[in-house]
Amino acid sequence: MQKSPVVSIAKKVCPAVITIIASRDLPQIEEYYFLPVKGEKVAFPKKITDAKEKTKIGGGSGFIISKDGYILTCNHVVDDGDADFTAMLDADHKYPARVVAKDPLTDVAILKIEGDNFPFLKMGNSDNIDLGEQVLAIGNPLGEFEDTLSLGIVSGLSRKITAYNNDLRATNLRGLIQTDAAINPGNSGGPLVDMKGNAIGINTAMIIGAENIGFAIPINYIKEDLAEVKRNGFVKRPFLGIKYVLLNEEIARVNKLDCIYGALIVREMFGESPIAKGSSAEEAGLKEYDIVLELNKEQITQENSLNDILSKCEVGDKVELLVRRNGKVKKITTMLKEKK
Repeated sequence: MQKSPVVSIAKKVCPAVITIIASRDLPQIEEYYFLPVKGEKVAFPKKITDAKEKTKIGGGSGFIISKDGYILTCNHVVDDGDADFTAMLDADHKYPARVVAKDPLTDVAILKIEGDNFPFLKMGNSDNIDLGEQVLAIGNPLGEFEDTLSLGIVSGLSRKITAYNNDLRATNLRGLIQTDAAINPGNSGGPLVDMKGNAIGINTAMIIGAENIGFAIPINYIKEDLAEVKRNGFVKRPFLGIKYVLLNEEIARVNKLDCIYGALIVREMFGESPIAKGSSAEEAGLKEYDIVLELNKEQITQENSLNDILSKCEVGDKVELLVRRNGKVKKITTMLKEKK
């Protein structure tokens, strides 16, 4: 009996799909309280020592795209700047992984492990995929089930979603591939491959509560960044340097604001400045509670976010901001710097 073509694709692809483990040195906990929460016993730290131990705090999937150890995954898999990352090819092969580039605008990250002759996936052309085309999503769901495959089709193209990470920070993603191939927690960063075994996307998100609605970042989004990393060792990205909330009618109504669009500069937590030190925003004199209405005469809205507009700019560009402060609107010019 003739075997499904999926069998040969799996043999070709799975060796290059890896688990990414995020870990951090955390204090050892020797004793716990067990307190009832909603009818269940929940452990709370009681005795914490000064000693520290390497503790797994998260992770996801990824895949190797060159024999010298370049890896693609999602930005949200490796967005903890204080964590160490390990690429696990299998139980006997683990490598320290260095993050060489991250792009929160597209939710893509590039990692590097040292070595040679690694198994790797070829990158396809995501501009040439068709609606209804068969695809495979591959990854390690829940961090437990290695080399899990799910078969489906391309069920939509050029999708836009708002994705949330573990800290409930929102990212607007555009141009995504929609698929009904199952994408579960832990699959993020794994490849979406065509029936030739070429990577055409990076699995990034699923709709909770829906059946078989997942999304992948088109592989062509990363090719220019990858070439720049191999050429220069890093990717330059323009950075304004503010933390903000995108306004809409509902947010404006609840907070009694007289502006229903723009980026309201506001800190995420107490004691933390929403203006990055040494950034373009600081040099421009932006302040907390300013509302950035426009950048280069493009209105900032939830459909056309500040990140969307910045993605069209380059490091070193002079940009004009339209800013609302204390009910008055003013124009401010600043030069975009690179994010450090």
